[in-house]
Amino acid sequence: MKTLRSTLLASALALPLAAPLALADTPEGVLVVAQNIDDIVALDPAQAYEFTSGELVTNLYDRLVQYDAEDTTVLAPGLAAEWEADAEAKSITFTLRDGATFASGNPVTVDDVLFSFGRVIKLNLTPAFILTQLGWTAENIDQMVTAEGNTVTVKYDGDFSPAFVLNVLAARPASIVDSVLVKEHEVDGDMGNAWLNENSAGSGPFKLDRYAPAQMVRMSANEGYFNGAPEIESVIIRHVAEAATQQLLLEKGDIDLARNLTPDQIASIDNEEIKVETYPQAAVHFLSFNQKTESLTPPAVWEAARYLVDYEGMADSIIKGQMEVHQAFWPKGFPGSFDETPFTYDPAKAEQILSDAGIETPITVSLDVINAAPFTDMAQSLQASFANAGINFEILPGTGSQVITKYRERSHEAMLLYWGPDFMDPHSNAKAFAYNSDNSDDSYAATTTWRNAWAVPDELNKQTMAALSEADPEKRLEMYRDLQQKVQKDSPIVIMFQAAYQVAMDEAVSGYVNGATSDFVFYRLVEKN
Repeated sequence: MKTLRSTLLASALALPLAAPLALADTPEGVLVVAQNIDDIVALDPAQAYEFTSGELVTNLYDRLVQYDAEDTTVLAPGLAAEWEADAEAKSITFTLRDGATFASGNPVTVDDVLFSFGRVIKLNLTPAFILTQLGWTAENIDQMVTAEGNTVTVKYDGDFSPAFVLNVLAARPASIVDSVLVKEHEVDGDMGNAWLNENSAGSGPFKLDRYAPAQMVRMSANEGYFNGAPEIESVIIRHVAEAATQQLLLEKGDIDLARNLTPDQIASIDNEEIKVETYPQAAVHFLSFNQKTESLTPPAVWEAARYLVDYEGMADSIIKGQMEVHQAFWPKGFPGSFDETPFTYDPAKAEQILSDAGIETPITVSLDVINAAPFTDMAQSLQASFANAGINFEILPGTGSQVITKYRERSHEAMLLYWGPDFMDPHSNAKAFAYNSDNSDDSYAATTTWRNAWAVPDELNKQTMAALSEADPEKRLEMYRDLQQKVQKDSPIVIMFQAAYQVAMDEAVSGYVNGATSDFVFYRLVEKN
């Protein structure tokens, strides 16, 4: 019966996309995924900025250096076999690996690297800002990235650690495209942008066979992949917007993975042939206190607050499966994370801290929150737990834009929000949580520190900038861990949770990797046993 059903599904996949798929087990060698993919605007790595497009770029393209499926916490060689950094010269020289080819069969050359980096800068589409941090412009890119023989030298303009630069070059827009193939499809000077938004020209573990917007994506294994051909022959991602439909398809055996089930649906799964895997995500959720509010300026209030959050109570109930307890600003699963969670719910201890500091209670504080689950539920939990120590929250729900506008204006008192990094370097969050050199109202900064009017101590400011420029990679990560510990202990920002992501899948599926961001979703190691 298994073989018959596989044949039926294989036939169904060849039908027009509007036709419903037959109810059947998925075929061997094919991973079928149900996912809401209508967020895709572009597939070109120079333009792709959405969650789903990020996942596809990761599986279709390589970078000189990259985080890989085997260990998403380690920066590994990609198309570069090795590199040498010269911090004084502000340059890194990469030696390309031998024998790497694009899915087209074209060899990967230094010309492809020069073209790819120059293309991102010259097109100047949304993700280009990640690379322009290095001081690259359309006018200087040909001098900042040069080649000799089988090496590429990257120069940067700024007081940066080479490790920071490497993390920038491991980001999505630094993907290397097949310049020969892309140039063949250039139209009206677009550098192949229109064509690459529906096709691929990468060297990654998969190649794009078909993309139908808001319908499906089909990728097949790149048998010539330098790191070994994928275990799975092909991946089909079906656009299924409704979570209930995803669950039904999974339970009937029509798909192998369901990517967008709700916590309630996850809890309702009662099928021994389906398993649920949980993956930490990059966003951290926090409670913060505006230092323009006099009653919230004493450090004792900050300290007491850390013992008034019912971390485990929320994690085991209202946010179960959606968040995990995490109390530092850099997410768990990233290099340099500080994963200790020293604070627990202890209202008696909080009361004693406030009493010893001579702080009179009750204190009434307005708490801004996005008017949607789970944020309103979390706010109510905080309201109940903080009241036990005489801190009374008045919850002010608003739309996301309303809440964030107040935050940017520094017109709130307390705020319940979340923060995620722009790219995979700890400085991305350190500048937000541990740095504020100018706290004046007219010196706007897109950081939690400035938005909460926290004049960060000079020591922390100096340590943050020192970490940015530290050349020794391990020492640099340790500096960020120390920063996190200091902010964790003493700041008006109480970090509580890290987002989590749950994927339901057939028990036969193994090797699926879902790292902390959409750039860390890998299908290369997937098997169906």
